[in-house]
Amino acid sequence: MKITFTRALLLSLMLAGLGLPVSVALAEQGPGEAGGHEEGGALKMAAAEREAQGIRAERVARRTLSDAVIAPGEVRMNAYASAQVTPRIGAQVVARRARLGEQVEKDQPLVTLSSVEMAGAQGALVEADREWSRVRKLGREVVSDKRYVAVQVARQRAYATVRAYGMTEVQIERLLADGDASRATGSFELLSPQVGTVISDDFVIGEVVEPGRVLFEVSDISRLWVDAQLRPEQAVKVTVGTRAQVRVHGERWLDGKVVQLHQRVDEGTRTKAVRIEVNNEAGQLSPGDYADVLIETADSEARVAVPQESVLLMQGSPTVFKVEGDELHPQPVETGMTRAGWTEIKAGLAEGDEIVVKGAFLLKSLALKSQMGEGDGH
Repeated sequence: MKITFTRALLLSLMLAGLGLPVSVALAEQGPGEAGGHEEGGALKMAAAEREAQGIRAERVARRTLSDAVIAPGEVRMNAYASAQVTPRIGAQVVARRARLGEQVEKDQPLVTLSSVEMAGAQGALVEADREWSRVRKLGREVVSDKRYVAVQVARQRAYATVRAYGMTEVQIERLLADGDASRATGSFELLSPQVGTVISDDFVIGEVVEPGRVLFEVSDISRLWVDAQLRPEQAVKVTVGTRAQVRVHGERWLDGKVVQLHQRVDEGTRTKAVRIEVNNEAGQLSPGDYADVLIETADSEARVAVPQESVLLMQGSPTVFKVEGDELHPQPVETGMTRAGWTEIKAGLAEGDEIVVKGAFLLKSLALKSQMGEGDGH
């Protein structure tokens, strides 16, 4: 089959415009040598030329395809990364040391309290500490064993009391530094138990608060939970560690993973909750937001599958480029499901076949241009 000079020149210019060596062309075929490749024959391109053009090939293999479930969800605080700060005894708020929205460190003072009950415990500790220091200096040679042990236990009991009331070891050391009972004012500080952000500080200066009253909530909001509601038949396909994505207000998707599976079906909605942990370092999510949730679910059967971008439509049929040495053959295939960027191949390829997985569209363009050239033969 001949190609006119004009067509040959046009084909050369088009190939050069694509940045390809002009030597790239259809493999020569005699009559009846199409070999079942009805897309116009094979393209000849050496491995070095393919690499220069960014064309990459891989072996076909079986893989488990992932499906995706889309469900509504709600953003929640990560309870495992949150803490409440409460007094253990009745006290009055003397000073605020942190504010709503502030980032705090572990053991950072949050609030100063004052308590008559704490003052009594502090005074008893100072007195017990003094007596213990005196008896210890005298030693067991002077003090009876009974007296020695009684004083030691009294000091330990007084120390444990102020610790139970909420003073830290550092605060106690400062109180006992000079043994001055006048420092037993009942004042003490509540510290942050963790690094995080103050998300609640519902109190006012001068307020008298009861034991257990939540004065501060501190949470690491860089890691939030999203509870998604799935139908039971969807939930059974999800496992801990399954990849997920979350989006609120139509913004970009954030990556996450399933960390918990609720065991009960909600009686009202007949759904099961799946808990996802999301990296929220950018601050895109806020507790209480409603969210769109996409959860990958795995197919139980491994299937022959290829990257979705490697399958192109040529002359109305799904086609891949099969690599045989320096020849790239357009190979019609029968496709099945497409999941997460992978397309199932039901017929036309076998495990171990080598196909083009990157740059297939460029090859399609070359094949079509070559066919245009042949069409003018006579």
